[in-house]
Amino acid sequence: MGNKMDNKTDKVIITVVGKDTVGIIAKVCTYLADNHINILDISQTIVSGYFNMMMIVDMADVDKKFADMADDLESLGHDIGVVIKCQKEEIFDSMHRV
Repeated sequence: MGNKMDNKTDKVIITVVGKDTVGIIAKVCTYLADNHINILDISQTIVSGYFNMMMIVDMADVDKKFADMADDLESLGHDIGVVIKCQKEEIFDSMHRV
């Protein structure tokens, strides 16, 4: 099923940052559900009117390539006034290793 990214890259970190507005979570989660991307963990906060969300998602059953999904989410973010970034978990881990 899907493009079956190798096991190390099934997990992806998605961050969403911007001015808080109605519907950010709904729009992002709708995109994920429509593309068979499973949310494994999610954290969101609002600080002084700024929205910040971090998600760990599983792309094991996704037909799209990672780069296409990342581009789609970046465009979605632009449309709703937030910045959405995606990183494969293994890259995120290696960048933040002390």
